[in-house]
Amino acid sequence: MGWKAAQKLIHHWKILRGDNVMIIRGKDRGETGTIKRVIRSQNRVIVEGKNLVKKHIKQGQGHEGGIFTVEAPLHVSNVQIVDPVTGQPCKVGIRYQEDGTKVRVSRGIGASGSIIPRPEILKIRTTPRPTIVGHKDTPIELVQEKTYDAKTGKGMPDL
Repeated sequence: MGWKAAQKLIHHWKILRGDNVMIIRGKDRGETGTIKRVIRSQNRVIVEGKNLVKKHIKQGQGHEGGIFTVEAPLHVSNVQIVDPVTGQPCKVGIRYQEDGTKVRVSRGIGASGSIIPRPEILKIRTTPRPTIVGHKDTPIELVQEKTYDAKTGKGMPDL
């Protein structure tokens, strides 16, 4: 990627994996689908079951060759999030609620202004947290040991 293309990368993404989007340009225009993958280095997204192309794959060790149908990436400007209330494509804005949490809201012409919920798939961890203690983990007894007493000041280093 050249420096010109690197300047045009989106830094603050408002479209996330698992969002319901409508394709607004291309051969699948007007169809809705779920985002399967976001390719941030190319400003592209893959929509599940849309923008299908035939791919010729040569036979090699461990896999067969042939003509396969795969989903090709779409540029992020060619998709828009579907408004959860109206079902129409809309732009995405950011608002802060009273308690300080940041939420995405629908905006634009004909948009309801409702909150766009965060996709459930993002709450699932791809790699589970380790449950067994490794050799680099601090033992729980050392973690729970009290080393500073605020009332007496005991435990403060002598400076």
